[in-house]
Amino acid sequence: MKILLVEDEPKVAAFLHQGLSEQHHQVDLAADGLLGLRLARQGDYDLLILDTLLPGLSGLEMCRQVRTQNTSVPILMLTALGETDDKIRGLDAGADDYLVKPFAFQELLARIRALTRRRHDVPPAGGVLRLADLTLDPASKMVHRAGQPVQLTAREFALLEYLLRNQSRVVSRVDILEQVWNTSFDTGSNVIDVYINFLRKKLDKDFSPKLIHTLIGMGYVMKEE
Repeated sequence: MKILLVEDEPKVAAFLHQGLSEQHHQVDLAADGLLGLRLARQGDYDLLILDTLLPGLSGLEMCRQVRTQNTSVPILMLTALGETDDKIRGLDAGADDYLVKPFAFQELLARIRALTRRRHDVPPAGGVLRLADLTLDPASKMVHRAGQPVQLTAREFALLEYLLRNQSRVVSRVDILEQVWNTSFDTGSNVIDVYINFLRKKLDKDFSPKLIHTLIGMGYVMKEE
């Protein structure tokens, strides 16, 4: 894969660059957010790995600006900040996953595999998925509600596709972790709730009928109200 690594700590950057290169990835390195943003806009990357605290432009702001032009590239945030609010800010900026320093290199590789697996999968047969006035095209990665395009991150798209393929069926948090997060995410976090809220804001807030429903103690289901 072609990976952009934006990390300002020289030792961490060198370690990750070497480790990822040894895994046969092509790695471009930037030490500040401004250079990272320029490279992200110029290059066709399969994955972005961004530190949160960067000189010039923070990783969060870089992530936000990348998302204005590219909604599909997977973005993994690296940070020493581990509080839930910090994680939510990273996810809200458009990141798909969040890894707190210090971390084992094998865990980083597992996160990378989980983030990129769906991007390279062949879309399953069946064509466009529909529910009420919502459509999702696995081939083009386009989502529309009431004829209006909806911009989703790669992880939001994966979650919505899973819910639509199981519409009218209650799916548990464990189901979602296994099928969308590939069980590599910290199951003690509230990341699923955060992403369900992201989808609700984009798909249900300004539309009717509501399509995403919570069954307390059971999970989530997509169906017409």
